[in-house]
Amino acid sequence: MSEIGYLLRQDPEERFRAKAFSAAAWSLALRRPNLVDLQRAENLTSIEGVGEGIAKVLSDLIQTGQSRYLNRLREQFKQPARDDESDLDLSDYQGDIHSHTNWSDGRATMLEMARGAKALGYSYLGITDHSPRITVVHGLNAERLVAQSHEMAEVQRQVDGVTLLQGIEVDILEDGSLDLSDAVLEILDIVIASPHVKLRQEPAAMTERMMRAVSNPHVDVIGHPTGRRPGSREGASYDFELVFREAAKRGVALEIDCDPARMDLSPEMARLAYEFGCSFAIDADAHAPAEFAYVPMALWMARRAGIPRDRILNFRPLDELTMTR
Repeated sequence: MSEIGYLLRQDPEERFRAKAFSAAAWSLALRRPNLVDLQRAENLTSIEGVGEGIAKVLSDLIQTGQSRYLNRLREQFKQPARDDESDLDLSDYQGDIHSHTNWSDGRATMLEMARGAKALGYSYLGITDHSPRITVVHGLNAERLVAQSHEMAEVQRQVDGVTLLQGIEVDILEDGSLDLSDAVLEILDIVIASPHVKLRQEPAAMTERMMRAVSNPHVDVIGHPTGRRPGSREGASYDFELVFREAAKRGVALEIDCDPARMDLSPEMARLAYEFGCSFAIDADAHAPAEFAYVPMALWMARRAGIPRDRILNFRPLDELTMTR
């Protein structure tokens, strides 16, 4: 369902159908119903978000083990499955390192996010609210990060079994500098540097911008590396080979952001980055606990890219999750 939604987003005229399939995939990931029993009872439409059309696609998948509709879309959009896809097991996923709370633009408290991560059996959760640049998201400056750290200590006392990591999603500014000083970034557990604005910079300038960000010694991950939104916004264009090679050289991971509206890096771009030696973070970019379900919806992207388990940060236990280089 998630891949169908993803492929449909390539066509702006299919945006409503794409959202319907993505919503159905999210519902399935959250509730994990017994599809075989529901199909036998002809009751697939009892699942929230599953109408008659999506039920037919599900029924075909349950009965045959594949989806003729998905295969048609893969052919239509020239994005077929490959015979060298990797084998990744969601049960090995240790934790999400990119999430937001109501300290910035999240819709849940830190306590609610921590409890949501614990319910999924995560070992750790990165709390990475926004930096101040985009004022509408109420980003955190140094003073607010200190205040947030006090709340994090209190939440950690209330929620055992999952380790909270304090981080930031810091904006990559137009010249490649970051939205917070090195003195602030160096004390955080995780620094995710993301391009959010001016994505249509001329490619040479965008390449220089991304190279400067990747070269910052405090950056651990490049978040949603192109900033694209399939079907509504093209991503940034730059010298991907140059930037990906530099990221691999410096040990900076590239993100596969699982938000259905982003899916960034794409499977094709992720495969390219893998071939250049990059490591990856597969994150929900969750703004509420239910959005952690984006990861199982989109793990197929990493499989399609052929990325093995040892190249993915989120499959490492906490004591191997090294955010400093």
